[in-house]
Amino acid sequence: MKEITSDDVPDALGPYSQAIVSDGTVHVSGKTGVDPETGEAPESAGEQTTQTLANVERILEAAGTDADAIVRATVYLTDMDDYDEVNEAYRSYLSEPYPARTCVEVSRLPAPLDVEITVDAELEGGE
Repeated sequence: MKEITSDDVPDALGPYSQAIVSDGTVHVSGKTGVDPETGEAPESAGEQTTQTLANVERILEAAGTDADAIVRATVYLTDMDDYDEVNEAYRSYLSEPYPARTCVEVSRLPAPLDVEITVDAELEGGE
């Protein structure tokens, strides 16, 4: 097991790793759409989704892979009415075949945001 960190994403909000590599898979902890440059998040759920996936990809790059290697994602929304907007942003950021995915509505997230995403991705040669 190996811890992965990136200085190019906001710090974790609790006692957990940004990501862990185990058996050829990168397990990325829940990330949100906070811009690492400004410390702010966009207002809309769609824009938060795009920024969240950019943050996830920075961690994947630190591990030696990228968003095309994502095999599973879990999307947490504070309002399922944002589902279509989130899907549009998700579709424009990721390519087919899309990862397996679960999307659930939660009452709130650790930060006052609308979207959090966790992913599992393969490392090179992990097919």
